[in-house]
Amino acid sequence: MKLVFAGTPEVAVPALDALIASGRHEIAAVVTRPDAAAGRGRHLVASPVAQRAEEAGIEVLKPARPRDEDFLGRLSEIGPDCCPVVAYGALLPRTALDVPAHGWVNLHFSLLPAWRGAAPVQHAVLAGDEVTGATTFLIEESLDSGPVYGVVTENVRPTDTSGDLLTRLAFAGAGLLAATMDGIEDGTLKAVPQATEGVTYASKINVEDAEIDWSAPALRVDRLVRACTPAPGAWTVFRGERLKVMSVTPAGDRADLGPGDLAATKKAVHAGTGSHAVELQWVQPQGKKPMPAADWARGVRIAGGEKLGG
Repeated sequence: MKLVFAGTPEVAVPALDALIASGRHEIAAVVTRPDAAAGRGRHLVASPVAQRAEEAGIEVLKPARPRDEDFLGRLSEIGPDCCPVVAYGALLPRTALDVPAHGWVNLHFSLLPAWRGAAPVQHAVLAGDEVTGATTFLIEESLDSGPVYGVVTENVRPTDTSGDLLTRLAFAGAGLLAATMDGIEDGTLKAVPQATEGVTYASKINVEDAEIDWSAPALRVDRLVRACTPAPGAWTVFRGERLKVMSVTPAGDRADLGPGDLAATKKAVHAGTGSHAVELQWVQPQGKKPMPAADWARGVRIAGGEKLGG
């Protein structure tokens, strides 16, 4: 088939690579978000998908909005048979959805209908799911509700951050998307409607959502930290400044600390929760680099009675 691939961040690159490597389909163009300011100099930088496409000599389209007439005109000129999508980052209008004969096929990082929406991997970690996965489905105008072509499952490990899990899903999902394109092309795959039961939604987790509630149980604190790593980053307040908490370990043998209470030794720092304590592993003080929590504690010289949190 003739394909136009749509994607933007690093997590979409393995799928583009898989389609390039297969050699079975022609990738006529890539659609991605416009260049964005990055780094201290705030210089405009092309998306990871755009950079990979340019390396491969593939035409790159960067519409400000996918409903722009110039973009729709170029898409119609190319005349793709199908448009595979991975984390493109913009809603597709009906005028774009109608161009390819086989539609736009999205690789979504959950087992639909669970965790429809913007942050499925973060919510899977936050909810304590033991198994998640990736799904390919035909895009409709409603949110992640289209019929499913295929799935791949992935176990959620007890120490997984959302970054760890998403990396594995990106590579497993890349193979699934390539196989889905093959199945659509040779007629062996038919999309099946999603189940009407088990629908959950994964809204974007913003910075405000990532603040640690020390009155929550230790298990909930651990899941929040892992779900928000690497972004947006779980955080708390210490001495009026924001402290990013990058990793913790539940410490079931310590139930002597109240919510947010701190206890530091030369080698370990514990913080109380609504159940037992957690041991802080890595933290990042405001304006500084990440560091082991024990090093941070020695530097700030925690006084008796000091707490984490507002």
